[in-house]
Amino acid sequence: MNKTIITATVFAFIGGQISAAEHSPYSGEETRQIKALSETEITGLSAGKGMGYAKAAELNGFPGPKHVLELSKELSLTAEQRKKTEILFALMDASAKSLGAELIAAERNLDQAFANKKIDETTLAELVNKIGQVESRLRAVHLNAHLQQVKVLNEQQIALYMTLRGYNDAGDHGAHHHHHHNK
Repeated sequence: MNKTIITATVFAFIGGQISAAEHSPYSGEETRQIKALSETEITGLSAGKGMGYAKAAELNGFPGPKHVLELSKELSLTAEQRKKTEILFALMDASAKSLGAELIAAERNLDQAFANKKIDETTLAELVNKIGQVESRLRAVHLNAHLQQVKVLNEQQIALYMTLRGYNDAGDHGAHHHHHHNK
């Protein structure tokens, strides 16, 4: 093989590698304030939104207080059910906003440690552990709200909720297995 063919082959290979790098799924994210979080995620965490943390509950017949309040008329909530749901939502919302802010701060600390090149294995472990603990607590807050909400509704309301939310199949599986509802 002559040098021209080898050189052309090497440049073609390198060009292919550069081209592949340009198409990274992370391209453009290097300009984010916190690299691991989108603006949408930061906004959601700050606002105490569920962001999918309670899917295990929601999709298995454990309604969430926010959506129960949104569907209060359709679910024919009693005044007592509405009041209990409002309290559940307020408690969840306050905790979720606080933990969301904590999670954003923890992600910012990790991002800054890398950006400032002030990170080693020990610091990395500490920062990631903190993120995991906060995220775990945040998820538990959302899941617990669903766990408590199911105690406020009766089985018919849960089945209707599942239908109204578009979970017809999940409603058949999850809504009829709860034995601790107020009737």
